[in-house]
Amino acid sequence: MQIKRNGSQAAAKGPAENFTGNVRIEPLFQSPGPAQFAGALVTFEPGARTAWHTHPCGQTLIVTVGLGWTQCEGEPKVEIRPGDVITCPADKRHWHGATTTTAMSHVAIQEAKDGKFVTWMEKVSNEQYLGAPDKGAKE
Repeated sequence: MQIKRNGSQAAAKGPAENFTGNVRIEPLFQSPGPAQFAGALVTFEPGARTAWHTHPCGQTLIVTVGLGWTQCEGEPKVEIRPGDVITCPADKRHWHGATTTTAMSHVAIQEAKDGKFVTWMEKVSNEQYLGAPDKGAKE
């Protein structure tokens, strides 16, 4: 058994090429194998968000605090709250982040395929980010 103590892993600032605004990434775990899962606690300050991206095996987000938005390409932007669990399918282009006025944190869990967890794309435009959210999440 391995225990990673709270605070034993350094947090990092979300890199500007993949995020807009202030984002903090705190690693939680990386499986020792043979499975290739990893998880992190990601905190977005108001107005902060990811760039468009995909995950080869999909991604699960568990919102822990605050209020955020997420959007899959071709679908409406959706509001997400603490306790919400969001599952994005493999290779589905999407983004997620805080609202304009409220910070948001989530646990992000993803699996690697051929050693790769994510493919980053262009940044989410202000027009895309500020579009009206759909208050009712899709089931």
